[in-house]
Amino acid sequence: MTEKNPQEEPVTIVDNRKIDPNGEAAKGEVNEAAAAAESEESAAAGPGADTGEGVQSELAERTADLQRLTAEYANYRRRAERDRKAATDAAKATVVTELLGVLDDLDRARSHGDLEAGPLKSVADKLTDALQKQGLEEFGAEGEPFDPTLHEAVQHEGEGHNPVIGLVMRKGYRLGDRVLRHAMVGVTDAVAESASAPDDTNTARDGDGAE
Repeated sequence: MTEKNPQEEPVTIVDNRKIDPNGEAAKGEVNEAAAAAESEESAAAGPGADTGEGVQSELAERTADLQRLTAEYANYRRRAERDRKAATDAAKATVVTELLGVLDDLDRARSHGDLEAGPLKSVADKLTDALQKQGLEEFGAEGEPFDPTLHEAVQHEGEGHNPVIGLVMRKGYRLGDRVLRHAMVGVTDAVAESASAPDDTNTARDGDGAE
C-alpha cells in the first residue's frame, strides 16, 4: 500500500518592518543604523587618536617622578655624608680632648728640661706629631692679640687699650674649626712702637754733647 503524504502547510514570511507607501524603510530604522555605524567608527578611530596623547602624558608624569626621586636621593646622600662627618669629628674631638692633660704634663716636663733627650722625648714627639696630623692646633702665645672667643683672661694689667697676651698659664687647643679648650692667659697692654723706639733726635743730641 502506498501511504499518502500529509498536506504540507504553506510557509509564511512575516516582515515586521514598517514600510512606507513607496516601499522604503522607516526613517527610525535608518537613523538607528546610522547611529550604530557612527558608534563603530568612533570606537575604531577613538583609541588610535588618544593613544599618542596618553603616552606623552604618561611619559611626562614618569619623567617628573624620576627627577623627584633623583633629587630626593641626592639630598639623602648629602645628609648622610654630613651626618657621618659630624659623628666622626665629634668622636675624634672626644678622644683628643682626653689627651690634652697628657700634653699639659709634657709641656711642664719640657719647661723643666726633662725632654731634652731620652725615651720620654721620643714618646712626646711622636704623640705631638700624631695629634697634629689629626688637625690639632695649639694657640695662646705671649704677644698674641687677646681674643675673648679663644682666650680666657684670669689676670689683666693696664688700661685695656690694645690688649695682648702677657702670660700663658695654659695653652688652648682647637681641632679644625672646633675649639677644644680656651687658653688661660694674663692680659696686658701692648707696648706702643713710638714709646719702645728710641728717639733719633735725642740720641743725636746726646752724641753731640758727648763730643
